[in-house]
Amino acid sequence: MTLRVAELWAFIKERHLIYQAKIAGGQKPWTRDKILGSYRFCNIYRELDSVTQWITENWRKPNADDPDLWFAMVVARLVNWPESLARIGYPVPWNSVWFTEAMHRQRDEGKKAFSGAYIVSTNGHSMDKVDYLVQYVLNPLWANCDKLRPRQGDTLQSFFDRLSKFNGMGSFMTGQVIADTKYAGELFKAPDWWDWAASGPGSRRGLNRVASRPVDATWPGATWHPTLLELKTHIDPLTDSVGWPELHAQDLQNCLCEFDKYERTRLGEGKPRSLYPGGL
Repeated sequence: MTLRVAELWAFIKERHLIYQAKIAGGQKPWTRDKILGSYRFCNIYRELDSVTQWITENWRKPNADDPDLWFAMVVARLVNWPESLARIGYPVPWNSVWFTEAMHRQRDEGKKAFSGAYIVSTNGHSMDKVDYLVQYVLNPLWANCDKLRPRQGDTLQSFFDRLSKFNGMGSFMTGQVIADTKYAGELFKAPDWWDWAASGPGSRRGLNRVASRPVDATWPGATWHPTLLELKTHIDPLTDSVGWPELHAQDLQNCLCEFDKYERTRLGEGKPRSLYPGGL
């Protein structure tokens, strides 16, 4: 299979150069790419995104030794809004009453309570989202924390298999929780730390584009992940050649999702919903 490595790498490289120019205090435009300069795209390294950095500094690093850090990361990603998370406070041990009151106060004050980056629904239940998350997602997870928490010998896949069986923990959300939790505790030792990733609709479309397949073609069986790892063998020397850290497989699959957004815009198939005033 021939992979369009050069085109993907051009996107990855330009996106990270924008980040570097911005943090260095450079003046706009940070890029002359009209698409990257007009719309919001995630960083190529998820750890550099602003919400991830808030979670890391305020919850993950101070509580890196907490065996139930994973649960805090579930709360963090279901809410995904730093102002709300600051109001809640680190949620271990779990206090559902405090969480509910804090989230309702946030909203009652006319403030944003949830990020719009992730779609978190009530799955057909006609009820308040906060109450739904407490009753159907967070309380059951906490009740099973002894079975769920990362343990010695875990792989990212084995933890994924346990967590993704619970309501509200679809493939995408479970992958986000793992991407946070794997920097601490038992998951930091996982043998598949660099190579594990769960695919989502965007990354499947992105890899289709890189592989010159129809954009909505299905990936039969277990073919998506080996193709992702093959792509990684081409991208790793390129990041190394410019002195950048290696992209783990979860970061690479996220790059594919963002590349799909870029190509969709370039080809006139749609546009990202969030603007980004960083270009011309």
